[in-house]
Amino acid sequence: MEQLKQTIEQILGASGLSFSVEVEPEANRVNIFIHDEGLTKEFLPRLVADLEHVIKIAAKKLGIEKVGVDVNNYKRERERLIGELAKAAARKVLAEKKEIELPAMNAYERRIVHVELATRPDVKTESVGEGTDRHIIVRPL
Repeated sequence: MEQLKQTIEQILGASGLSFSVEVEPEANRVNIFIHDEGLTKEFLPRLVADLEHVIKIAAKKLGIEKVGVDVNNYKRERERLIGELAKAAARKVLAEKKEIELPAMNAYERRIVHVELATRPDVKTESVGEGTDRHIIVRPL
């Protein structure tokens, strides 16, 4: 993981950005913090996806099969928000006694919702749709 950290620092160093890199070897996780004020939240999702792609390629070349990548805690915060959305959806479903559809999400985000609500005996979740339109329906039991 230390060699991966050095590779990431070389890549980001060429960008001219002010940054720091932390690795969690036990979790195969890389946390990147970009300190430039010019980085707005609207660019963060694309930056996370792009850096994740490049870092996973570099990790694979170093023999690291799975590595998680987060930038400015974007993914951690997104996971928290999706968990809160799932809980709010469950409350609304129970209050209104009817199903609701959540917005389209990628597979990882849908999994967060399914896992968050799996222990609840009063609601059921189901993924429906295809491709980028795939979303979750939360139903009362």
